[in-house]
Amino acid sequence: MNIIEFRDFWWKYESSTDWILRGVNLEVEEGEFLAVTGPSGSGKTTLCQCLNGIIPHSRPGVIKGEVYVSGIRVRDSNVPQLCEHVGMMFQDPESQFIGMSVEEEVVFGPENLGLSREEIERRMLWALKVVGMEDMLDKAPYELSGGQKQRVAIASALVMLPKILVLDEPTSELDPIGKSEVFSIVSELRRDRKMTIVMVEHETEEVAKYADRVVLLREGTITASGSTQDFLSDVEGLKDTGVELPQVTRFAHLLAQDGLILGKLPITLEDARDRIIQILQNGKNRAVRS
Repeated sequence: MNIIEFRDFWWKYESSTDWILRGVNLEVEEGEFLAVTGPSGSGKTTLCQCLNGIIPHSRPGVIKGEVYVSGIRVRDSNVPQLCEHVGMMFQDPESQFIGMSVEEEVVFGPENLGLSREEIERRMLWALKVVGMEDMLDKAPYELSGGQKQRVAIASALVMLPKILVLDEPTSELDPIGKSEVFSIVSELRRDRKMTIVMVEHETEEVAKYADRVVLLREGTITASGSTQDFLSDVEGLKDTGVELPQVTRFAHLLAQDGLILGKLPITLEDARDRIIQILQNGKNRAVRS
């Protein structure tokens, strides 16, 4: 069942002469982890903002085609209604912080839904526990590390209990440990809450481990799409697209040119290890037979 649908969708801002999104057709199944990649200025953030109604309801522009989220026609809804279905995390979490403490930040959304104090507290404690920030209630956002800010931003989205979590380059400002933490949390949410994940991300090393599918957006158009394995192992097809492939895939591609690796290229270290063990075992078997 599709939980997100773009149907021949076009969008340009009122002040723009060119289309930002051009004829986008995209379906995302419920519970799927979709990664969106592409060069800067290709329309990735715009695509995300179509899912929670910022576009077209908060940004004037010209629209053609349709976007549906959880069966709701986005242009017929509004941002508050869509926020009950879609949680959004922006590239810079500080840009969406409005509270003076972690607690104020996380309870803001459910307070605006008019929920009871007991329900708000229950949701807040649950969301902060999920991201490992339950002991930081009184901390001010400026006191937090980059990774902690990202965690609070995720908790602020989770507390609304959305079916869909949209993350726009959530690891771009983080160190390797922080990046791994964010991906781990998102993966757990997808597994435990059956949440649909849409993530704009250039970090293909982590995408290779967690995403089900990857789409490439260039100049507002989806120019490539496929399972994560098929997409990231297509070294030749991704040339000159700006996609930085996992290091292990690039290394395996060199080995494949010498005939040492056949078939699809590995995209994770675990894949590469298994393939190398297989190559070594095949070499031993040939030596014994000879």
